[in-house]
Amino acid sequence: MKSKRIFNMKGLTIKTISTLIILVSFNVIQAQKKNQDAFKNIKYRNIFKEAGYKKEAIDKKLSKAYYDVFEGPNKVYFTVGDTMAYVSDVKNKDARTEGMSYGMMVAVQLDKKEVFDKIWRFSKAYMQHQSGPREGYFAWSLNPVTMKQNSPGSASDGELYYITSLLFASNKWGNDTGINYYKEARRILDAMWKKDGTGNIYNLINTEHKQISFVPEGGGYKWTDPSYHLPAFYEIWVQYAKDGHEQFYKECADVSREFLHKACHPVTGLNADYTEFDGTPHSTKWMPAAFRYDSWRVPMNIAMDYTWYGKDKKWQEDYAKRFQNFLRSKGMDTYEDQFNLDGTTPDFILQAGPVKKLRHSIGLVSTAATASLVNKDKASIDFVHAVWNAKLEPYEDGYFDPYYDGLMHLFSLMHLSGKYQIIVPQSK
Repeated sequence: MKSKRIFNMKGLTIKTISTLIILVSFNVIQAQKKNQDAFKNIKYRNIFKEAGYKKEAIDKKLSKAYYDVFEGPNKVYFTVGDTMAYVSDVKNKDARTEGMSYGMMVAVQLDKKEVFDKIWRFSKAYMQHQSGPREGYFAWSLNPVTMKQNSPGSASDGELYYITSLLFASNKWGNDTGINYYKEARRILDAMWKKDGTGNIYNLINTEHKQISFVPEGGGYKWTDPSYHLPAFYEIWVQYAKDGHEQFYKECADVSREFLHKACHPVTGLNADYTEFDGTPHSTKWMPAAFRYDSWRVPMNIAMDYTWYGKDKKWQEDYAKRFQNFLRSKGMDTYEDQFNLDGTTPDFILQAGPVKKLRHSIGLVSTAATASLVNKDKASIDFVHAVWNAKLEPYEDGYFDPYYDGLMHLFSLMHLSGKYQIIVPQSK
């Protein structure tokens, strides 16, 4: 009898556990389905269409921008043999994780699988560290002629884009077509969580402040770059990384949104390229703090978060209005590309190319236009017309940047035409 009672109790326990597992699994599946349905219901505005442009013209505009960056005479995408390719900052004669990971994000959004795979194979073969304290991370700059790394250190935004684009590729194309995209994304994330300061290498995210680091090593771990703050990407990791750190990533997304409140000037909306974790400007030995090239990306990142998740709409709408109103006050066709945060002209001009001067840069014209997705003022449509009319071509003095200006322009057109989206697992 005793053994029978024990058997019955064990049977009941197993049955209860099985029931609980089924219920938990059902709830998880239902929660995932609810999130997927929510993602599918997101309205990705085609603001060009709202501005009066025809669908055929919009599609042609986006195709031309892709052609210019990836295929045209001034392209920045170059193949290596039959299976690899890199994106080059041609004026600086290097390949950077910034551009490589941007190229992958463009490719997965526009369903260019071959391009995506070639860039990833090159990144893994020549830029990703396969051993040592930096294992899993990437060298931020490489010489594409010698295939030697210019610097072994990482720029945290590169890994941020690599991970997110790989998760999207996993959702879009699956993991059995030659590259296990999910496994590759997890490798970077899992390696990140093993970085404990050994060799002076740390997590990409400063775990104390829950903010992305400027670089995950040395002193660069102790401050940040506002343009690296992509709360929308953390939300993607919460949903699709499945690495056990979901709560942390969710908190990082919330912290990033709050951080941007502090980093952006209350009147102009401008932010410094680099800041402390409390949002105050951070000057470096190579330049004093100001709104410069990195900062151009912030309005685009905010527009993405606004469209994808909408968790900070009130502040983001106010920010977009302040930012665009400031640029408008400087002249829609004349506003320059570097400012002190109060809107005055900086004494120090960060040089790009052979001539040190301020410009009305197409990169900033492009990202500023994405703020029209957030700004409810009907007058903000002027920024949309401005980017529509912008041309990726040399300035009168010969300066030309098909890499950074080109990628910002392409990203902008993707956002404004509703072609930059959360990629959910594809139905079979």
